[in-house]
Amino acid sequence: MKLRRPSAKVSQDRGEIELPERTDPVTIVRPSGERVQARVAERDGGGLLVALMFRAERPFTPGSLDQLVLEFTNDRGRIRLQGTVTLEDRELLRFRELHSVELIQQREYVRIQSTRPVLVLTGGQGGTVQTYSVDISGGGMLLAGPSTLKVGEQVEFRLTTAKGGPPIAGVGTVVRADLQGRRAICFDEIGEGEHRRLVRFIFDCQRAERRRGLESGGGSGR
Repeated sequence: MKLRRPSAKVSQDRGEIELPERTDPVTIVRPSGERVQARVAERDGGGLLVALMFRAERPFTPGSLDQLVLEFTNDRGRIRLQGTVTLEDRELLRFRELHSVELIQQREYVRIQSTRPVLVLTGGQGGTVQTYSVDISGGGMLLAGPSTLKVGEQVEFRLTTAKGGPPIAGVGTVVRADLQGRRAICFDEIGEGEHRRLVRFIFDCQRAERRRGLESGGGSGR
């Protein structure tokens, strides 16, 4: 899930900021909280031309454009930017003079390889799909599929960590796809209690792995 081209850095008075690459998925967040999935169409110096992937609930109007937040995810976490915004077309927005307003999930999460059942619920024709995880961290997971999930699509998920136990539920965004059809999900919404259960599961898996390693080493006689 961490294989990614390095993001471009732009100098600002408040320090360097990172920008997404061309074709990378981004999210435009309106003051109302509405989240519109988009993709970088062009990157020109410190500016970005962003194309909407889905139609917004309400058309963008010139008076509120500078209140928009551009959000994307990289290895450091979830980055939120603002700047001067102009509407170049009904589905094209140009962001200039960008500056960082927030960095979320700055902590690096431990990632473990774990095959666990995952139920994915989409708003499209895919409906409900049963799949499984390839690896899991506190900030996201890599799924074995389905390959029908599109980068930038937001989905609900139900991750089962213990047989007979309640699944860990949340909402995430597909941030990456590979040639094997696997999909990387970055968590957008997950309850505090659910997140604690997830972190505890990861910790227990790490501890069990270390125990197996010690037992294997001890039994070799070397």
